[in-house]
Amino acid sequence: MGKDMIVMMHEIEYEIGGKKSEAKSTLIAKGVNNLRTAMAKTVGLPLGIAARLILNGTINLTGLHIPTRKEIYEPVLKELEHYDITFQETKSVL
Repeated sequence: MGKDMIVMMHEIEYEIGGKKSEAKSTLIAKGVNNLRTAMAKTVGLPLGIAARLILNGTINLTGLHIPTRKEIYEPVLKELEHYDITFQETKSVL
């Protein structure tokens, strides 16, 4: 049985008050087998969680939205923690 793994890293450089900084966010997800894959966990679970949150009224936006709004991504990311899907974040001054 094959297993898959997803590695994601975001690097963001920003400046506040003339001070340059960098933030890094990484995620590593490993699949269990060829049925319970990392891809299924990182694509299917967030979609299913969001659908349930819309149905139970936790997310009450109308219309079509991408998940860059706090009303969507905050509750979804919080619930993904129960499935050991988390981003590790670090910040540093450049």
